[in-house]
Parts: sequence; C-alpha cells; structure tokens
Amino acid sequence: MSEGSPILVDLGELEILLDRAAEEGAKRALAAIGLEDGHAAADVRDLRGLLAAWRQAKRAAWQTAVRFVTTVVLAALLAGLALKAKLGLT
Repeated sequence: MSEGSPILVDLGELEILLDRAAEEGAKRALAAIGLEDGHAAADVRDLRGLLAAWRQAKRAAWQTAVRFVTTVVLAALLAGLALKAKLGLT
C-alpha cells in the first residue's frame, strides 16, 4: 500500500473504530480529571449533592437578607408613623 492511497472500510468496521476511539477518549478525559477509578460515579454524585446544597444555602441566604431588609424598612416606617402620631403632626 502506497502512502496517500485510500483505505476502504465498511460501515460496520467504521462504527467499531469510532466506538473504540470514543471509549478511549472518554477514559482519557476521566483520567485527566482524576475520575478513572471505580469510585468515579460516587464522586460525581457527591459533587452534585454538594453543589445542590450550596445552591440551596445561597438561596436561603438571599431570602434571609431580603427578609431582614424588608423588616428594617417596615420597622422604620412604623417608627416614623409612631413618632408622627406622638408629635401630633398631620
């Protein structure tokens, strides 16, 4: 076979080659990020759980901050109304 001549591969062989290449690429990618061992699935589940917990904590922190600001504003309004009523201002 000379260099530059076409290689004929039937569809079945091409699919097998592509499957092998995809599997090898996936293994290399997982190894590159440290997820090549048997604990990889559990590690990913743990990371997803941590991410979900972080998102929930962040949401709760924002809700608490909004409630605090709302309470302070309403308290200031009530204090202003009470002061206005005490001083007899209309």
